[in-house]
Amino acid sequence: MPNGEHRRRIISAKAQQQEELEEETLSLRPQTLDEYDVGQEQVVEQLRIALAAARQRGDVLEHILFDGPPGLGKTTLAHIIANEMGNRLFRTSGPSIERASDLVGILTNLARGDVLFIDEIHRLPRVVEEYMYAAMEDFCIDFVVDKGPYAKTISLPLKPFTLIGATTRAGMLTPALRERFGIFHHLDFYTEQQLQEIVVRAAQILEIELDPAGSQELAQRARGTPRIVNRLLRRVRDYAQIVGDGVIAEDIAQEALSAMGVDEQGLDNLDRKCLRAIIDYYGGGPVGVNAIGATLAEETDTLEDMVEPYLLKIGFVIRTSRGRMATQRAYDHLGIAAPAPEPPAGQENLPFSDNSTTDDG
Repeated sequence: MPNGEHRRRIISAKAQQQEELEEETLSLRPQTLDEYDVGQEQVVEQLRIALAAARQRGDVLEHILFDGPPGLGKTTLAHIIANEMGNRLFRTSGPSIERASDLVGILTNLARGDVLFIDEIHRLPRVVEEYMYAAMEDFCIDFVVDKGPYAKTISLPLKPFTLIGATTRAGMLTPALRERFGIFHHLDFYTEQQLQEIVVRAAQILEIELDPAGSQELAQRARGTPRIVNRLLRRVRDYAQIVGDGVIAEDIAQEALSAMGVDEQGLDNLDRKCLRAIIDYYGGGPVGVNAIGATLAEETDTLEDMVEPYLLKIGFVIRTSRGRMATQRAYDHLGIAAPAPEPPAGQENLPFSDNSTTDDG
């Protein structure tokens, strides 16, 4: 699925350009750790200590790696860290840095203590990544000029900076890059109660009338992701404005989300197609993700990054050594009868025996 189609999924956790603009202009994004008061409590507390210690020493904060599904606050935390340290934030992404010269241009413009945020850092080209090693450890970049016997190394010094890397697939980072980060944090999905608090705050900022039952309905279908719950809020607002009286009540939220194809578990058409493929074509599994992708004509990266994490979280799919399997929960949700379990190998045609004994007296 091309990236543009990802963005058109109402429950996609990928940020849309208009959403990023609203987050900045309307202050939907928390600016300090005190404002980041819902979810990721352990991460926030550890960051609070690290930031306070660095400020007390007058030192540059260590490099930080955030990993976890998209939409959970990695970019927001990078903004907060820069604000708390009183320094500038520079944003880019792994695929955007195609050549070493691109990286040099970014790094040489950093002042002491500035924060460089690289989203999807696992997608840095390998040749660029190798230049990052000395930049992160020694705050310099080494260039080799000329060739053969005339080759020589030129070292370009850099101002000490903080690199914040964000990734949805930490396993794809090379060990050499991963080990150069001093602080690691994993962000997990939010609870329904936490999402309800987030959407109530967003509704107040956007001046949307939202009743408690409506906020609960939005939180229930938001896939544990703040970005999605805020997007659903805006889309349901439109529905309530045209079809209802402008108030997002429970019935309006249910009607609007059902019309968008988002069911009570937060699944959309692509999620349901994935589950049906596992069940209808492969008997519930196990089946490899490549086979699922071929059946649906979808890229495997789409399934692994955009679909599978949430299905695993809610227990609709499990991973085994032989592939993905649909669970009883998935069958129940889709209203399909689960197949009877197969008998152990070698016992299919054994005669019935109740292992009882008789006493003929």
